[in-house]
Amino acid sequence: MNKELDYLASARRTIELERDSVNDLLGYLNDDFSKACKLALACEGRVIVTGMGKSGHIGHKIAATLASTGTPSFFVHPGEASHGDLGMITRADVVIALSNSGETSEVLSILPLIKRMKAPLISITGNPESTLSRSADANLNVTIRQEACPLGLAPTSSTTASLVIGDALAIALLEARGFSAEDFAFSHPGGSLGRRLLLKVEDIMHSGDDIPKVSDSTMLKDALMEVTHKHLGMTTVVNSDGVLQGVFTDGDLRRTLDHDVDMKNTPITEVMTTNCTTITREILAAEALQIMQDNKINALIVLDDAQRPVGALNMHDMLKAGVI
Repeated sequence: MNKELDYLASARRTIELERDSVNDLLGYLNDDFSKACKLALACEGRVIVTGMGKSGHIGHKIAATLASTGTPSFFVHPGEASHGDLGMITRADVVIALSNSGETSEVLSILPLIKRMKAPLISITGNPESTLSRSADANLNVTIRQEACPLGLAPTSSTTASLVIGDALAIALLEARGFSAEDFAFSHPGGSLGRRLLLKVEDIMHSGDDIPKVSDSTMLKDALMEVTHKHLGMTTVVNSDGVLQGVFTDGDLRRTLDHDVDMKNTPITEVMTTNCTTITREILAAEALQIMQDNKINALIVLDDAQRPVGALNMHDMLKAGVI
């Protein structure tokens, strides 16, 4: 066994070599990149990504990134394509083929059929003179000076360069499509961004008997009991028709205590806030959060068209739903 390795020196060497490979990509960008973008934008079907071995793993990631940023895409294994999966590709699609050498047999074996169906071909290769590069309608050059692997065998710098050019393509297409954060959320409904941008107030608000509510004839002490029981730090105050008249919050209670008010004999209408902030159930939870922050309040009342409370929520509900 060799003497103990300087692990940090090894890591620095790998990072520096891969960094240099990424930096070199800037010099390779040319009209072919623009052409590749235009081909993908004009695609009426799907962008099909294919590659073998480590290039295939990178291809999976590129396809996933494209799909999540507005360019419908999926990965087809070139070996499986030769045994039936080529039927997944149509003339309406665009194919992105990855091969560092540009001579991978499994990829080259399906080229004639891709050409026959006249599907546009974009190649990502480290050899611009290879069979794959010359067969492509647009070639994205990812030539590297040196693999980070000291044996020069394990794909390292080359796969990093391919991954970065794939990201560059995906982001250029995202920008060209005007793809928004809300569009992104629709393909990521399980993530925090999806929750923030897709949840509506009606999805997280307290409703029915869970709404803190007292009549405008209620005494302050009884209103305090409602605040305590419903755990939202406030109660709505309504008239005989159920129409909102005001709100009484923890903040109102502190102000009331400062004035030494008689809890048992003071009507809630004398100490409630009348110009309270309200929302409708259809707005996004993220919008409701912004309203809370802008007004420096911790709870909101949800009203229907007749100005009757149909829901209530507070900051804790936002936190619980993952909106914050």
